[in-house]
Amino acid sequence: MKYIRYAFWAVLAVVLICVSLANRGPVTLNLLPADLAELLNFQYSATVPVFIVILGGIIAGLLIGFVWEWLREHKHRAAAAQRKTEVKRLERQLKKTQNERDKDKDEVLAILDQSA
Repeated sequence: MKYIRYAFWAVLAVVLICVSLANRGPVTLNLLPADLAELLNFQYSATVPVFIVILGGIIAGLLIGFVWEWLREHKHRAAAAQRKTEVKRLERQLKKTQNERDKDKDEVLAILDQSA
């Protein structure tokens, strides 16, 4: 399974390198449309290779998706933490009850009851 993972990452790296080499042409990115930039007197643009725009879009999409899922699953994580706390509390209560039950018994019989 480890080799399949390495093969996947190698193929992905080759594909990304090929896409990057095939899309080296420059492109100008503007922060705002030209009319709005003139109106606000704020114009920012950058000239970058196309592959940076492509890979940046992929990375931004992945990050937005990860954050969205993390926020969406918050209620499940909170419920799991609450259940974990409840289980620990019940285990402590069970141990206390067993100790109270076994305080008058012989040590050997108490150990046998605990193992069953």
